[in-house]
Amino acid sequence: MSADLYLERIIQILIKVKETQKNNIRKASELMADAISQGRAVYTFGSGHSVLPAQDVFPRYGTFVGIQPILDSRLMWFNILGPGGVKELLWLERTEGYIKNVLDQYPITEKDVVIVYSHGGLNAAPVEVALEFKKKDAKVIAITSMENQKKAKAIHSSGKKLSDIADITIDNGVPPEDALIEIEGRKEKISAGSTVSAVAITMALVAETGKILSEMGKLPPVFMSPNICNDPEHNNNVFKAYREFYLKLFDKI
Repeated sequence: MSADLYLERIIQILIKVKETQKNNIRKASELMADAISQGRAVYTFGSGHSVLPAQDVFPRYGTFVGIQPILDSRLMWFNILGPGGVKELLWLERTEGYIKNVLDQYPITEKDVVIVYSHGGLNAAPVEVALEFKKKDAKVIAITSMENQKKAKAIHSSGKKLSDIADITIDNGVPPEDALIEIEGRKEKISAGSTVSAVAITMALVAETGKILSEMGKLPPVFMSPNICNDPEHNNNVFKAYREFYLKLFDKI
């Protein structure tokens, strides 16, 4: 059964991540905790399908104030005109210079961290986010396919791939083609794995970062599901803490 095979392969990928990326996840979590404990941000960025883990991490139940997605609707599939917007989005995320205009809206400092999601790790959008953060002496965490990073040639004019720039690279354990399931009589595979892996890695980072911050006595307010939270004011207080964090981040209070 192909469904069983897909789930088995996803499980093996996550086991591989657990066995090979534990140290990188810990080091990345330490960077994240350091930034959040100082009132600074852990930014997240992805384009195309890689926007999914970037926007899934916050705000949502079980995560805490201090994580700030960088979201540009022009780099998301659902907001591009045309039949699926594939050609337009691919052109934009491969166009050098665009990302600087996006990042100019954010008060990036040397105390900040960014997590850059990109399975391929080659396109201009993720590469230039990493480059722009490094210009500010901020820390860069990459979540990408190291198998692809080792095989593929850089296409950015800097000659760099995402893993060349990042302070810490976490291998998502997914093969370059992303899809995991063979179909008899067809050369193409189906059923991608990189999004599942990236989301799992992200929640592992949240878990480890939260543990470190708790040990420091600096864990920010955490969103709780209303399915279990009996205090109606709890999440209102989280929103209040987030507003205060956001305004301080932008030097408005």
